[in-house]
Amino acid sequence: MATVTWILTLNSGSSSLKFALYRCTGEDEAQELNGAVERIGQTAGRLWIEREGQRVRDEVQDFASAKEALRAVLEALLALDLPHPAAVGHRIVSGGPRQQEHCRIDTELLQELRHALPFAPLHLPAEIAGIEAIQDLWPTLAQVACFDTTFHRTLPEVAARLPLPREFWQEGIRKYGFHGLSYEYIVRALPDHGQAPTIIAHLGNGASLAAVCDGRCLDTTMGLTPTGGLVMGTRCGDLDPGVLLYLLAEKGYSATRLEHLLNHQSGLLGVSACSGDIEELLRARERNPQAQEAIALFAYSARKHIGSLVAVLGGLRRLVFTGGIGEHASAVRWAICRPLEGLGIRLDVDANAAVGTTARRISTADSSVEVLVIPTDEDRTIARHTHRLLVEGRK
Repeated sequence: MATVTWILTLNSGSSSLKFALYRCTGEDEAQELNGAVERIGQTAGRLWIEREGQRVRDEVQDFASAKEALRAVLEALLALDLPHPAAVGHRIVSGGPRQQEHCRIDTELLQELRHALPFAPLHLPAEIAGIEAIQDLWPTLAQVACFDTTFHRTLPEVAARLPLPREFWQEGIRKYGFHGLSYEYIVRALPDHGQAPTIIAHLGNGASLAAVCDGRCLDTTMGLTPTGGLVMGTRCGDLDPGVLLYLLAEKGYSATRLEHLLNHQSGLLGVSACSGDIEELLRARERNPQAQEAIALFAYSARKHIGSLVAVLGGLRRLVFTGGIGEHASAVRWAICRPLEGLGIRLDVDANAAVGTTARRISTADSSVEVLVIPTDEDRTIARHTHRLLVEGRK
């Protein structure tokens, strides 16, 4: 009988902590439970846990820090009579220019992450805080960093290089790409593991596309940081650099104010002037023309980038939707795909409208491009790599 190793996966945000517990054998990763701590550092925080689709814990209390939140998570797991995890796997958005392989976390790696803060200023501070909290609470527990950038390390230089003076390339200023843990999961889930020309659309509050062929990523829409590419919930996506120069020179913006504008006040929120949440915008679109305009801009942005990635691939055999919007917002999928019949994309109206939690085809039988909806599972990818690196470390 295969040895079971329990792996805890963590996805740390600025005020939230998502987690899942997996039973890993080396052949499979089975999720035992998942949950979250919400409103960390705020009043009326919440800890909830679901097991086999049922809420087994749901309580409101204050969590002053990531450390307090993690302590509460471990106590909750022990109260459910579950074993102490053998290792913790962290989702890390970026390791900067020097770290693009999943690896065990040590003092040197943690220092590298601190140096990489400018490459993912929205995400890395909370992720580093999560690592440090585990070190304080359970100093002997193995920790693993799983990077969103790892999937994109196969980018050819012509795709990764930015059109700037060459010395910037040497400093690590290049396209890195993100959402890699999600893309890796989707590629593994495909029957041909991404051998045919495929575009994967990870659409959520953060959104990006990746072009995959022969199992390798050839291009992606996000660049140096997770701010570029598609229009997103509160992030602007691609923007004429002249706009930034105008805001700095004519409007007196500081770098801090500019960062807040681009990452927290733009995208769907900025255009709609009411919300960055696509579900809220879909509910409001009949009575709010600005909400409708934001949805249309999101779909237009996705279509335009799909077209550019078709050019990279030289054709298209498959389009995959995943992420919160990609999996659940049928109206958005329709808005993206309906004008793309010229590329061979034809959606089945009923299949697209159907609600499901498993992979399904939503294109018509005569569509030359297969269109799929596949729920992603970044946590499972993290658990797999954490278990692998834990086993390798024991050899």
